[in-house]
Amino acid sequence: MASAKETVAFTSILASGLLTALKLTVGILTGSLGILSEAAHSALDCASTVLTFIAIRIGDKPPDKDHPYGHGKVESIAALGETALLFATSAWIIAAAGGRILHGGAEVEPSWTAVGVMALSMVVDFFRSRKLRQVARETNSPALEADALHFHADIYSSGVVILGLGLVQLGYPLGDPVAAIGVAIFVLRAGYRLGRETIETLIDTAPEGIDATVRNAIQGMPGVSRIERVRGGPRGSSVFVDLEIAVSRTLPLDRVAEIKEEVTSRIRQDLPGADVLVMTRPLALDDETILDRVQVIAATQGVPVHHVTVQHVGDRISVSFDLEVDGRQSMADAHVTASALERGIRHELGDEIEVESHIEPLQMDAIVGMELPWADFRRIRDEIEALAEATPLLIDAHDIRVRATEVGLYLSLHCHVPPDTSVEDAHDAVSELEQKIRRQIAGVRRIIVHAEPPTTPALTEPA
Repeated sequence: MASAKETVAFTSILASGLLTALKLTVGILTGSLGILSEAAHSALDCASTVLTFIAIRIGDKPPDKDHPYGHGKVESIAALGETALLFATSAWIIAAAGGRILHGGAEVEPSWTAVGVMALSMVVDFFRSRKLRQVARETNSPALEADALHFHADIYSSGVVILGLGLVQLGYPLGDPVAAIGVAIFVLRAGYRLGRETIETLIDTAPEGIDATVRNAIQGMPGVSRIERVRGGPRGSSVFVDLEIAVSRTLPLDRVAEIKEEVTSRIRQDLPGADVLVMTRPLALDDETILDRVQVIAATQGVPVHHVTVQHVGDRISVSFDLEVDGRQSMADAHVTASALERGIRHELGDEIEVESHIEPLQMDAIVGMELPWADFRRIRDEIEALAEATPLLIDAHDIRVRATEVGLYLSLHCHVPPDTSVEDAHDAVSELEQKIRRQIAGVRRIIVHAEPPTTPALTEPA
């Protein structure tokens, strides 16, 4: 894309330079102020295209630490400089033409050569403006759009000069300075349009319809509860979109990240190349359960909770849960954490709610485990297998691991249960096994039991 922009800008420099030289030569030979005005206009176009070429080279540089939003506005600054040159040139042309009308001046000698040069200029300007506009729209380049506007205005101004030469040939000497004023008018009109568009870009005026485009792109999208704010504006050759959406506060972070990526993708389908920034705001939805709300409050305070139980006792609600804190904390500090969580739940659900918490130690750091001697491991394994066989619903115990740590034994094992066993019944059976293990095996610190259906259909009933 950058190569296409630089190529078309460099070609415009060559075209402008050639036309300037031809118009200046013919203007001096004929004494036509209209042609000299056109030569000045073409010289301005040549200077502008050089400025455009430089601006494109700078504007297409990637963002860096000093310019985190890129260098795109350099093109707009270049376009603003071109606007100033357009107005200055127009003032000079009008002043020179006015002086010739009031006080007379050099005699104009029309020729077919002069007409031919102006006609050639119109043809070159036509193809240049069309190509520049095409690339400007493809790359959204304000600097190339400014150049396209210059060359488009030159087509009409060259036509006015030819008309002035015709009037001089017919015996109306004032036709030439009047034609020069006509050229200045076209230049002023082009400068006004370019200046207005450039200033709107520099002050981040939102492109027309961008709000509706963004809203239509994500309206009704799953996961987006509400569109809070949409802001958009030009950023060099691209468009910047900043929006805030509301999402359910119960969603996990990875799901929120997926929603933001999909929002960005949908917007870029309608606004190719847009720089999209999506912010999310957590929203309490009407369909949240009490369990959802308790877990959200705990996550907000950074306190892990589990075994959350919600009871309806008459007109009252009772909530109980286990919360985990650093096991090395004092009970005074742990109680502060638990009390803050309980206050947060009451604030959310009402002061009349019953809240009870059970504090458990949370392992904060990795601990070192060691394998037991074979004899000790075999003894504990045999005891666990026997206890599992004696527990209702449990078919067997397997994949048993026992490791010694500085704080006690860590046990993990798998148990088979019939495939049609409910999760609740399986959990009760596993809990019963854990209690038996703690009573029979000394020094157990942690037990992890994974219940699963058997891999072979034959094992469907307890032994």
